Amino acid sequence: MLLAEAAEASTSTYTSFDIYVLIFTVVIAIAVIRQLINPRRNLFALGFGTVSLLVFLFMDVIMIKGW
Repeated sequence: MLLAEAAEASTSTYTSFDIYVLIFTVVIAIAVIRQLINPRRNLFALGFGTVSLLVFLFMDVIMIKGW
């Protein structure tokens, strides 16, 4: 009986910090898109932004799975 109650109780890992992570991911995505549109591309900024965006998107997926 105690095991059944423990199985029913789902633990959510949602915190208020999650919203900031999602907003920061959107800001990074906007920066990468602006670098792609710009005719004079800064390749370092484009590469750094792309890697950062991939890391944050992966982190967002893991974070949302825990909700």
